[in-house]
Amino acid sequence: MRRSAQEKYCFVVASPVILFSWLFFLRIGNMTRCPAHWLLWSVMPLLAICSRHSQASWITGNEIRSAVYLSPEFTLGPGSVEDRYYFNIDFPRGHIAIKNFNAEVVDEKGNPVPLQETYLHHWVVARYLQRTDLPNPEPNSIQEDRKSGYVSLRNNGVCQNKVLGQYFGLGSETRKTETYIPDPYGIEIGNPDEITDGYEERWLLNVHAIDTRGVEDSLGCTECRCDLYNVTVNKHGQPLRPEYEGGLYCCYDRTQCRLRQGFMGSRRNLYLRYTIKWVDWDSFVVPVKVYIFDITDDRMRLNDSNGLSAPHGCKVEYDVESCSASGVANSKCIDTRRTKVRIPTGGYVIYGVAHQHTGGVGSTLYRKDGQVICNSVPTYGEGEEAGNEAGYIVGMSTCYPEPGSIKISDEETLILESNYNSTRKHTGVMGLFYILVADRTPKHPLFSRLPVQMHRNMNFGSLAWLLAFLGFAIIVAIGVHRRFKNDTEDSYHPITA
Repeated sequence: MRRSAQEKYCFVVASPVILFSWLFFLRIGNMTRCPAHWLLWSVMPLLAICSRHSQASWITGNEIRSAVYLSPEFTLGPGSVEDRYYFNIDFPRGHIAIKNFNAEVVDEKGNPVPLQETYLHHWVVARYLQRTDLPNPEPNSIQEDRKSGYVSLRNNGVCQNKVLGQYFGLGSETRKTETYIPDPYGIEIGNPDEITDGYEERWLLNVHAIDTRGVEDSLGCTECRCDLYNVTVNKHGQPLRPEYEGGLYCCYDRTQCRLRQGFMGSRRNLYLRYTIKWVDWDSFVVPVKVYIFDITDDRMRLNDSNGLSAPHGCKVEYDVESCSASGVANSKCIDTRRTKVRIPTGGYVIYGVAHQHTGGVGSTLYRKDGQVICNSVPTYGEGEEAGNEAGYIVGMSTCYPEPGSIKISDEETLILESNYNSTRKHTGVMGLFYILVADRTPKHPLFSRLPVQMHRNMNFGSLAWLLAFLGFAIIVAIGVHRRFKNDTEDSYHPITA
């Protein structure tokens, strides 16, 4: 496997630093009986950094593999919508652990497409089993029954009725949201013990993209306002509720958002390009569960009100009323929603991130006592280039708690909060929260001490500066040691007969 320039740089610089560390500490250790763990701590930052950048684990030797795939081609013209499900997409095979999953919309030449041209409402990737003697389902034809040979393998989340069962998924924030799962954790897939005889594990992809070139109201189109799409029925032909003003029911596949009068634009072929990183499964990998919580989930509220059991009412989307229209404006004009969610099987939180739409100002997952488990806030773009589009959410901050520091109990009730700016009305917004939970801490003691934040925040510039600093520090230490040694030799007088 070919390594990137950053990876080669890390190894070239880190190797002599680590070597000098060994020589220096061995020498000092012989003289001063320096504890052996000093050596471990001296090289640990370099191990953490290079293992993140080098595509391999220093502890297990398990190589991190990477592959880049393209979705099936989809064609969009100005104002048109793509919202289709593609079955049996290209995906790594075998018993493996997923470490990273990123995606973005690109054109036929592989160039990233900016959000102001094609808005990526969301993409999701779900897992399923398919009978090997039956053909793949047709796009947009999900039928989970014995006849189709299709069996959904949902995440561990609490939403029901085939809602939010995906393993991976983001939206406009996809380019600048970290999805790396720190060592030694991973999402286990391809376990032969979980695959029924005669079936094969496969993956489906849903891409929901809206072409906003030349539209009359760009934000209104991305928020799927029904009047802009001239839609009064859903994709199944059923009439919409009179109070439904915008959302997924109005911007389904092949709908058309209103264009400016006289605008003419060409259709073009696009793809979702997705990059997956993984390692082979082994005893060092700690599996994680995928939970997705939804701010519209009202099951706990219903239970509290009447004591009756109710299915999770995950509606996925909701509207934010203008603070001036609601008559309850506050000084910051923020719409705050809260709901209770109960996690069926707890464990140690190792990752968290929220998903919001334009207007979002952040989301937080709490314990009932107010302790923050994870706070995720958006980054808005300031330019025109892909990844920095002004007015769009281009990234969400993520949480990487220190291993073992946050443990959720089985059946524990949590509080989810979603905040939106409400200076204007927003339709069809979302307030989702992803967390990854492990049922145990790492067995290897070094894993529990590696600084997780280095996996997430270290970039090439800071890497170079840190390595340079460490190298300089070791050179200085060697100089001090030599000076100490010379002083000792100068004061030494042998006894002669």
